Amino acid sequence: MFSGIKKKAIVGKNGKIELSATELPEGTVVEVIVLVEPLTEDETTYLLKSEANKKYLLKAMENVQKRNLIYVDLDEYEKTCL
Repeated sequence: MFSGIKKKAIVGKNGKIELSATELPEGTVVEVIVLVEPLTEDETTYLLKSEANKKYLLKAMENVQKRNLIYVDLDEYEKTCL
């Protein structure tokens, strides 16, 4: 019967991968399988692909930098709107 240990690691210089499995005694024979996570875009990159979204996002970022913000107290909002 097989048992497993799941670890995350980052590939280092020259493709080197280091793992630490202190729960395994020294000399234990193991087989290693490397599963590569698919590359995913972050939300900002995704939004910047559309020209309309890009304009909206850049305007929002400009408003944050200028401290042009609207504060909404969610507790008060719930009392008045719900």
